[in-house]
Amino acid sequence: MINRRTFSRAVGLGTGAAAVSLSGMQSSASAAPVAASAGSAASGATATRRAGGAFGPTVPTITPGTHTEFGTTKQVKAGLLDIGYAEAGPAHGPVVICLHGWPYDIHSYVDVAPLLADLGYRVIVPYLRGHGSTRFLSGRTPRTAEQSAVALDIIALMDALKIEKAVLAGFDWGSRTADIIAALWPERVKSLVSTSGYVITKVSAQLEPALPAVEHNWWYQWYFATDRGKKAMEDVDRRIALCRYVWTLVSPNWDFDDATFERTAQAFENPDYAAIVLFNYRWRIGLIEGERRYDRYEKQLAAQPPIAVPTIALDPALDPFTPPGDGSTYRDHFTGPYEHRAIANVGHNLPQEAPTVFAQAVVDADHL
Repeated sequence: MINRRTFSRAVGLGTGAAAVSLSGMQSSASAAPVAASAGSAASGATATRRAGGAFGPTVPTITPGTHTEFGTTKQVKAGLLDIGYAEAGPAHGPVVICLHGWPYDIHSYVDVAPLLADLGYRVIVPYLRGHGSTRFLSGRTPRTAEQSAVALDIIALMDALKIEKAVLAGFDWGSRTADIIAALWPERVKSLVSTSGYVITKVSAQLEPALPAVEHNWWYQWYFATDRGKKAMEDVDRRIALCRYVWTLVSPNWDFDDATFERTAQAFENPDYAAIVLFNYRWRIGLIEGERRYDRYEKQLAAQPPIAVPTIALDPALDPFTPPGDGSTYRDHFTGPYEHRAIANVGHNLPQEAPTVFAQAVVDADHL
């Protein structure tokens, strides 16, 4: 989940009094329609200028859980992987790539994708390595999950699908992956939506203790560092029970049902799931070394490179990993057009809990 280095105070599950809802921001902004920019999705539709000057088509409000399945899922060989992904929208529309986190899967975007597709975007939602139908092409490939490895998977996916540039949007592992691509390969990124802001991991910073309540939020990271946690993750039933428990902790207001969780939990049965998750969290806190092939990228990321592409940062108020200060702790990392939005009454799985809010951020980022 989110890099604990990005915040310096203990954040409780009930935090968020200072947050504002997206609808509140819209109602305080001018309602005068303006023309959408040429070359963007739905360029003929009415657009509304919102807080911060961003403008684009207004995304229709839907109830979370309106959609339960993707209409189209595909496979493509890309880099080290055979990547499974969902696709929605016109084949020649401007591309949005939505990236999920842990412990989630593509269903985090099951409502977001059709909202964006209806506005003319081509939406790609891949299973990250170790999840769902994504498989390694070779049994000899080490099952590692350095942050740069996951980012290179997405670059390989873009190459395989002949996507030169896309809007990238994510949360959790997905935010980190999108941030990395925006920082190291900005020519591939039209704009960025990053939940929790700048979350590129600096492993050396992870070696220092955090405040006690912060460490408490990271209980599963320390659990995964033990043989006991490894045994739990390698047992499918125990891993699924653990993932469900994490959902309840990090999204305290999300009243998801059994069917919603079970649709995602199928992705946790991937044969490489335990190895990938355990490697990522153990590597992140310096317990194991990564593959040498990724060293040069990790050296660049350790320097905390700036992100210059147009960015909207989202902070869900009920997410225990939301950094303090309305984005002030990471603001200096973003050097291009930028907007910060705090989202009230929403937890960690922002796109599934508040799909209209997330989709609107994607549209507005595309118009920054």
